[in-house]
Amino acid sequence: MAARILVHVVLGGIALVAIATVVQVLGPLVALDLYTPPVAAWWTVFTAVVVQGVPFLLLGTLVSAAIGAFVPERVFSWLLPRSPVLAVPVAGVAGAVLPGCECASVPVAGSLMRRGVAPAAALAFLLSAPAINPVVLVATSIAFPGQPRMVVARLVASLAAAVVMGWLWARFGRKEWLRLPTTRTAGAATSRGRAFTAGLQHDFLHAGGFLVLGSAAAATFNIAVPRSLLDVFTGSAWLSVPLLALLAVVLCVCSEADAFVAASLSGFSPTARLAFMVVGPMVDLKLIALQAGTFGRAFAVRFSSATWAVALVSSVLVGWWLL
Repeated sequence: MAARILVHVVLGGIALVAIATVVQVLGPLVALDLYTPPVAAWWTVFTAVVVQGVPFLLLGTLVSAAIGAFVPERVFSWLLPRSPVLAVPVAGVAGAVLPGCECASVPVAGSLMRRGVAPAAALAFLLSAPAINPVVLVATSIAFPGQPRMVVARLVASLAAAVVMGWLWARFGRKEWLRLPTTRTAGAATSRGRAFTAGLQHDFLHAGGFLVLGSAAAATFNIAVPRSLLDVFTGSAWLSVPLLALLAVVLCVCSEADAFVAASLSGFSPTARLAFMVVGPMVDLKLIALQAGTFGRAFAVRFSSATWAVALVSSVLVGWWLL
């Protein structure tokens, strides 16, 4: 059974890569044949976001299915404190161990909730995992050579925002706002391998559709908003920070690559570029769509709005302190 699951996962991954490659190559050509350059540009951005997110979405659904099938609930009750006040920072720090982007964090957080983890702790993990894992921090150090303060600032600001949001949800969150992922029940005869396969198929197909919707929204913004409009805000210290925070939402750059995009925005202040790197892994269009599909639209609207504000304030305070 284990060998069969491994073969299915490998073949599925190869098929996804092949399909994504063909679409990325042929899509712009088809659009150009229609003599509509904006459509070709839209398709290029759309496929870039999808191709960038699919591998990490697959990673997240693999981890999510493995947690649901193989990890007993008592493990989480043993690892996390019972008090949400203490469980939230522990879960936030635990986000450093998952080397993935925001696409992977949503299904994993959903699986944690299914296994009995308090929503506040699971949401802190959701926000911190794509922002403070070692791959992201190493990429940041490479993108900003000789600037260790930028790496430290990203770590501190991201972790602080994740923990604060977890505490805010524990204090003010309401059950009716959050549609908890349904627990997939299995009969006594169902093996763990079959439960893993069913969970992987369910999570990947469900989240994949919302990844496509979010990517389409990001591509539309990239084509519809002229860059000259964004340049107007470059010289203002007060406007540049929220501008880059909004830009991070719509560009949907993977957390493992956003540091290089931020480094290229040399006309903006260090604090503004920090806000871009802190907000992006926590709030972007594809992530909002994934959250809406997993936890419900009412949750996604409220949680994303509050997260954006908290991440922005955290970036400003840490940037003033360290940068």
